[in-house]
Formats: sequence, C-alpha cells, structure tokens
Amino acid sequence: MAGGKETPRQKMIGMMYLVLTAMLALQVSSALLEKFQLLNNSMEMSSNAANKINQRTLDNIRDKVEKSGNRAFEVAIVKQAEEVRKLTSGMISEIDAIKTHITNEAGGGVDPETGKVKNPNEEDKVAIYMIGPTRNGKAYELKNKLNGFVDQMNKLAGTSFAPLALDGKDDPLAKRDKDQRNKDFAAVNFEQTPVPAALAVLSQRQSEIRRLEAEVLDALAAKVGAKDIKFDKILAMISAESNVVVAGTKFKGEMFIAASSTSLTPRMSLNGAPLRVQDGKGLIEFTAQGGAYDKEGLAAKSLSGTISFATPSGRDTTVTMRYEYKVAKPTYQIEAGTLPPLYLGCKNVLSVQSPALGALWNPVFTAEGASTMTGNKKGSVIIVPSSREVALNISNQGNLLGVEKFRVNRVPRPRLEYYINGALADDKRGVPANMARSVMVKAVADESLVNYSPEDANFRVGQVTVSLARGNRRVGNPVVISGPSGSIAALAQQATAGDRLVFEVSGVQRRNFKGDVVDAGVGTDTRNIPLN
Repeated sequence: MAGGKETPRQKMIGMMYLVLTAMLALQVSSALLEKFQLLNNSMEMSSNAANKINQRTLDNIRDKVEKSGNRAFEVAIVKQAEEVRKLTSGMISEIDAIKTHITNEAGGGVDPETGKVKNPNEEDKVAIYMIGPTRNGKAYELKNKLNGFVDQMNKLAGTSFAPLALDGKDDPLAKRDKDQRNKDFAAVNFEQTPVPAALAVLSQRQSEIRRLEAEVLDALAAKVGAKDIKFDKILAMISAESNVVVAGTKFKGEMFIAASSTSLTPRMSLNGAPLRVQDGKGLIEFTAQGGAYDKEGLAAKSLSGTISFATPSGRDTTVTMRYEYKVAKPTYQIEAGTLPPLYLGCKNVLSVQSPALGALWNPVFTAEGASTMTGNKKGSVIIVPSSREVALNISNQGNLLGVEKFRVNRVPRPRLEYYINGALADDKRGVPANMARSVMVKAVADESLVNYSPEDANFRVGQVTVSLARGNRRVGNPVVISGPSGSIAALAQQATAGDRLVFEVSGVQRRNFKGDVVDAGVGTDTRNIPLN
C-alpha cells in the first residue's frame, strides 16, 4: 500500500485489509462472508467521508485564491486541484462499475430486505470476470488504471506514492507465502474469492485512492495558503547571559515568548551543518574550541544559524541569525597536604580544582612514571610514583588541559631509637649493668613523611643482634632477637661495669598504604651502649 500520513481510521482500514488478504490466502469458509460484507460497508463509508473532506479542501483552495486576487500562478493551482478531483472521481466510478457487475452477475444482486448479496458464496463467476480464462479479465485492466492513476498523482504533486496494484512478489503480505508470491495481481486478489471478499478488496482500493487524493490536495492547498500556518505551541523562555552565577553577583537575562507550529517541520543548520529538530527546536551540542585567548583568558567566538520553512504560498523562507559567545581558557589549581616533590612508591594525594569550569569540572588523570587512582572526591587523584620524575596529564571532557611535572624523592630513612628496660638509652651516659635485662629498637618515621602520607609511614625493625663487649673482645654468645624487642638476660648475668652492649640492627621494613611490606633501605645500623 502507498505510504504517507494516515488518519487513525485509515490505519484501521489498512489493517483490516491485511487481515482480509490473509484470510483470502487461507481460502476461508463461508462462515466469514458476512464479516467481509461488514468490512466492505465500513470501507465504503470511509471513502464517502473522505470524498466530502476532499471537496471541502478544494473549496478552500478556490476561496483562498479568490481572496488573494486570482493571481495567475494560484489559478493554475486551482485547475490542478480540480484535475485531481476529476481523475479521482473517474477512478472511483470505474471501480464502482466493477463492483456493481460482480454484485449483480456473480452475487445475484442484493436482497432488498436484508441488503446483503443474494449469492455470497459464488467464486467462479468472480474469477471468470476478474481473471478471465486466458488472463484477460477485468483485473488486468484495473491494475493498469490504478497504477496509472498513481503516476498522475505523483506528477501533479511531485510525490512518490507507491503503486496501488501489486503482483504477489511485490505485495508485502503475499510475498511471504510460497503459494501466493508467484501469482499476479489478479490471481492474488480474485482467485477463489467469494463475492463479499472481492467487493471488500475493491473498496479498499477506493479508500486508498481517496487518501492519495487528500494528500495531493493538501500539498496544493499549502501552496496557496489554504492551509495556514498556526503557531499552536507557545512557550515562555528565559535567555540568560550565563547559567552559572557566582554568589553575590547579578543574574542578567531576558524573558520572552516563543512559538512553534506542529504543522511545520523547519530545517535548521548551524555553521553550515544540519541540526536535529525536535518539537520545532533545533538541538545544539558541540565541544567548544579555544585558541587566541585575550589577556583575560577569553576567546571570542560566534555561531551562524539558519531556519528554513515553507510559507502558505509554498515558497521556502529562510531566517538567518548570528550568536556571539566567548570561550574561557580552562585553568586549574593543584592543592596538596604539603607541597611536592612526591615520594617514591607512596600514596601521594593531590587535589586539582578548576573554579572557572565549575560544575563542568570532571577531570581525568593519567601519568608517565607513575600509576594513578581516583580519589574520594571530584578532582582528587592518588599518584604512586615508580620513577624519579612524574608527568601528570590533566584532561577534562576529552580535552588535555595541561601536563604537570613533579620531582620524586626517595622515602626518608627512619630514625632508630634504642630502649633498655623500657627507657630510652643514651650512648654517652649508658645504663647500669645490673639493669640491662630487655631491649627494644624503634624505627621512627621522618616527620615530613608522617604529615604527607601517614599510611606509608609505618616502619618496623625485623632483627636485632645484641652482643656483650669488654675491651676489644666479645664476652659470651650474642643474642639474636627476631623483631624489635626481646630479652638479653643471658648477657646481663655476665655483664660488669665498664662493659658495653653492641646493637646490630638489620632488616628494617616499611608497610605502605596498600599493606605491602618493603625494605626500608636502612641496611645495617650499629650502636654501642656503655654499662656502668
């Protein structure tokens, strides 16, 4: 069936026709013949109603042209509209004659009491008349006339309506059926077809003819203004200088009425490229490009737009516009707990913010010489350096804003503190020999690391070897302690005043923010504590 706009009633009739065609393909029983009669009656009523509407459209065209002074080009349009009505009436009358012949010759006429065909089951006479013994029946002549009518409508309106009479291979429904797809138009529609079904097929074609007539008349009416443009969608709008306003500053803008028409589909373009139009409005979205910034960091830009639509006379009207705007140079600020440099292999938390971009600020970070992780709030980034220099790439909405470079320091070595019997030992004053029973060595993190990344400032002594020395020789066997603390009671039993305790610390470790344990880089530390 032909395309184009359809009323809900026309869509319903089209669906009923598809059901009709499907039932014909299935060779339905006579139990459904009465329903075919009702379907035929419905389509005839629809066709008659469309005829009245189309006549009113023609009358409107005449009236509009007369009120406009009967200009020559509009008088020509009136003649075209009259030609459309004449061609349509001729085609409708042609089909009415075929329906009358089928009703009287095949159906035995109409029962005056019931208004129904007397012999609805007759199929052979329908086939003989419409298909013919040598495929020379009325349907072949009808096919040519129907498709010729469509060609004439297309020429008058400049449209591209599809043919009304299709063979099985072209019919949307029949081509799916292996038994129907190889049949021609006559066989698909009138082979083994009872009288009411044949009448319904013909009435459906009449309904389609009226629909095409309506579309062509509407197109002609638009050219003379018989179909006025009505702005039926009224909107209250505000155009602001900026959608983002800093607290304490003034909001400036304009309020106005905007109107659009549901009967128009305007064509819009921006900087020469077409725009998608929705509800009469062109949707604009693009990534602002900077460059040539002034001393205030602003680049002047402009947009050129066009809106084209058909006027009631059928001629296109184009409205142009120009919109000036400015693009701000993206800026950002880097904030940190302490100033860089960063620490190697540690959790370095930076906050990168851009007050200029405001709500549009949603940065993405990548780095060279380090891995990055997203922080717990927008603009926060965790940098874990793996080399002595890091380049941090800062992007926003796919645009690279800048590259920041940082020096990377090694983690400061911890300070070792020695405790004997719980008291901090002094390598100058010493401790009483009879009190040296237990020892502990603490690895104390550098204060700068504690302040910058406390999760990386956890140190622990892995092993302590304690020996008792007297003069230039060692006394007894050394005590090896796994961990930062332990007992040296065995050495205390041998200790006398003037001896000294020799500490050798090895295996100092650091637990980082991930929970991984790494060597602290202290090596071996030796300390002598005198006994007195």
